[in-house]
Amino acid sequence: MRKFLTVLAALATLSLTNCGYNAIQSEDQEVKSTWSEVVNQYQRRADLVPNLVNSVKGFAQQEKDVLIGVTNARAKVGSVQATPEVLNDPAAFQKFQQAQGELSSALSRLLVVTENYPQLKSDELFKNLMAQLEGTENRITVARNRYIKAVQAYNVTVRSVPTNFTAMMFGYKEKPNFTVENEKDISTAPKVDFNAAPAPTPAPAK
Repeated sequence: MRKFLTVLAALATLSLTNCGYNAIQSEDQEVKSTWSEVVNQYQRRADLVPNLVNSVKGFAQQEKDVLIGVTNARAKVGSVQATPEVLNDPAAFQKFQQAQGELSSALSRLLVVTENYPQLKSDELFKNLMAQLEGTENRITVARNRYIKAVQAYNVTVRSVPTNFTAMMFGYKEKPNFTVENEKDISTAPKVDFNAAPAPTPAPAK
């Protein structure tokens, strides 16, 4: 009896392997792992925002609208629960993308404003925060690209024959990915340029 059960278990394992079950499991875990790194880097950026806002406020208190915009965008990011369940909910995933995109836009506006304050740009704390932000944006790009590739591999597996039958049997569906349209908003790191060339002086009217 024990020998029969051993053979049955071996056949079941072989069957699951051939039908792509193990591949789906492996790729699903890779998606979750890469997603965790995306969230980790976005959280790193969010953690920099309060210090950055306070740093700018010390030199440019009059830029209240911009500062409030960054603070509100950061709060919106914090209200979105970026749990693994988001990967199976396109609407929740889109909400996450939108919130991160709004924070990216708010940070970009903040950095444009700082160009008008030479003393701020020379402040050591501010320069350190900018260096951290730039590094974090680079990490976000790398982490997001890894996630995109992991999701692409997973989605191909769950859509391909014969593994698509296994996916349907066990309830594995395609996962949402970052869209091209959204990439325009969130994949470009805020530009940090302390040596921007001044705008050319317009020619006098004749």
